[in-house]
Amino acid sequence: MSHKEWASEKATAPNSPIEFSLTGEFRSESQEDVRAGLLIINADDWGRDRETTDRTLECSTRGTVSSVSAMVFMEDAERAAAIARGRGIDTGLHLNFTTTFSAADCPSRLRENQRNIAASLLRHRFSQVLFYPGLARSFEYVVSAQLEEFHRLYGMAPRRIDGHHHMHLCANVLLARLLPAGTIVRRNFSFHRGEKSRANIVYRRVVDRMLARRHRLVDFFFSLPPLAPPTHAQKILSLARHSKVELATHPVDPDEYRLLTGDEIFRWAGDCSIAPHFAG
Repeated sequence: MSHKEWASEKATAPNSPIEFSLTGEFRSESQEDVRAGLLIINADDWGRDRETTDRTLECSTRGTVSSVSAMVFMEDAERAAAIARGRGIDTGLHLNFTTTFSAADCPSRLRENQRNIAASLLRHRFSQVLFYPGLARSFEYVVSAQLEEFHRLYGMAPRRIDGHHHMHLCANVLLARLLPAGTIVRRNFSFHRGEKSRANIVYRRVVDRMLARRHRLVDFFFSLPPLAPPTHAQKILSLARHSKVELATHPVDPDEYRLLTGDEIFRWAGDCSIAPHFAG
């Protein structure tokens, strides 16, 4: 599919009262939908540095984190992989285009290609929507290198992929189909009706529709914070009773760490148990 075709593609919404298959927007809970739900709390940045790994491990041990998304070519990637393999922690790949690879043995060519990509993606807030023909080979190389490194560290190809700063959904990755078909891929953020502009809604629908053609998606995706106001949290839990809901968290953040290592997270979840692993 060409860039022009991708940009002009129109999405069609499903007839279900909850629009989870193509859109990030949700409306109301269907009384007829009795599918088993799932509340997944996934911790990003596993292996970025020792502090991030250790804090995430503590949350995983407490049962407040279902799974992790691992960074590769980072300073604690090797140790984090050994921990995950030894403890059976459900791990996916956290593709990184924007934060400098910090592993001492990271190839200089890889660092240079990532640096060029980051300079474009971080230029302005809409950079990821644009396609950069001159960076096509750099994207292909940087994605391929991270897939191969994950396989080396974890002994298998990643079954689940998301992205640092959500850049796995940038145009260069989507249009070139750089993510392996059949993998679980993180969708766009979900949101309350009326929170986003019409243009934003259409863009998210197109991207999620493209993803759904080649990948498996959860029904809804949110960040863990904020859990206030209470109505926001209540709606998330209501969805998780019949849909697969992923909440992204960063335990290195002090507020999120306190939430995940205390009892409040269990009181918040109530009768909606936190999944012991990721499932899509």
